[in-house]
Amino acid sequence: MPKLSRRDAGLILIAAGLLAPYSFAADGKPLAIKGYDPVAYFDMGTPTRGLPEFELEWDEHRYRFVSAEHRELFKADPVRYAPQFGDYCAMALALGERDEANPEYWLISDGKLYIFGKPPPMGPVLFQQDLAANVAKANQNRPLIQAH
Repeated sequence: MPKLSRRDAGLILIAAGLLAPYSFAADGKPLAIKGYDPVAYFDMGTPTRGLPEFELEWDEHRYRFVSAEHRELFKADPVRYAPQFGDYCAMALALGERDEANPEYWLISDGKLYIFGKPPPMGPVLFQQDLAANVAKANQNRPLIQAH
């Protein structure tokens, strides 16, 4: 068996760290919204990481929750709690781009959760300035994320 150089070992550790938020289960289902609890945005008013012991598979992703109660709320109405454009930035999608969202940048408007790739004012504030038009544009551009 060949030995790993220090450089190669370092690169493997870096790659593992970079890919950790995108972990996959044995069944190949990706971790949704980097492990953040989608119900927490509504219930707690803050982005909160979920726990592996409170997972649920929905829409080809694994969602994590802070409690069994949050998991059950999501299970009863996943469309209500899931981010509108999955793991993608709502503002970028409205602009015809596909960028990964950061769950720390978010907005709830009209009972819908949107997550963004950039902090305010670039993400949530800009999106909310013309919410109806931006939602319509993002929905028109949804094929950008469905093809991925």
